[in-house]
Amino acid sequence: MYLVAFALFFFLGRLRARRDAWRGASETLMDDLLFFGVLGVVLGGRMGYVLFYKPGYYAAHPLEIFAVWQGGMAFHGGFLGVLLAMWWVARKYRLGWLALTDFIAPLVPCGLAAGRMGNFINGELWGRAADVPWAMIFPAAGPVPRHPSQLYQFSLEGLLLFAILWVYSAKRRPTGAVSGAFLVGYGVFRFVAEYFREPDGFLGLLAFDLSMGQWLSVPMIAAGAALLAWALGRR
Repeated sequence: MYLVAFALFFFLGRLRARRDAWRGASETLMDDLLFFGVLGVVLGGRMGYVLFYKPGYYAAHPLEIFAVWQGGMAFHGGFLGVLLAMWWVARKYRLGWLALTDFIAPLVPCGLAAGRMGNFINGELWGRAADVPWAMIFPAAGPVPRHPSQLYQFSLEGLLLFAILWVYSAKRRPTGAVSGAFLVGYGVFRFVAEYFREPDGFLGLLAFDLSMGQWLSVPMIAAGAALLAWALGRR
């Protein structure tokens, strides 16, 4: 599913560059966006999981940080890794950082959708116990039917967010507006989906009965709203 995500990013990036005649989208740039984006996703996702979810455990077992085959990737860490990678690419090509993030923002949700489908196929990150007609039994979670929250996230953070950003970015927008829309859209959809997702067993619910995923989404929503207000205000 990671390979599917990266392939979709590359294909949609070329399509978007042709559609919008984006001045910076050379073949070399697209190659670097993919290469450094992969590094940002993998390294950032792993370090995000280590720092946000199990800092105490990995401080006591530092060598297990490299045991990626045991699982443990965090979207918010991968997101920060990609931001850092895009800063580096923008600096290398002398492009505006926000202009570059505006370009890639609509390319990301399809990759997120692929990741959530991978979670569903793997029977992991299941939802909370439910009695809805479409509730499912995930063998690793026991005999209780649960929300297929992976599919909720596939639909919201993946397909719906992609459709919104693809349409919104079809017209020329002020610099930073598309990036702000991504932050708000993902943050809101993730916050909502977390109500149906079983919290991590080693964390449970945190303050105000919110999960770690919800708490990490709050600053995304705030930053996105501020970025949108700044971008649209400058117009």
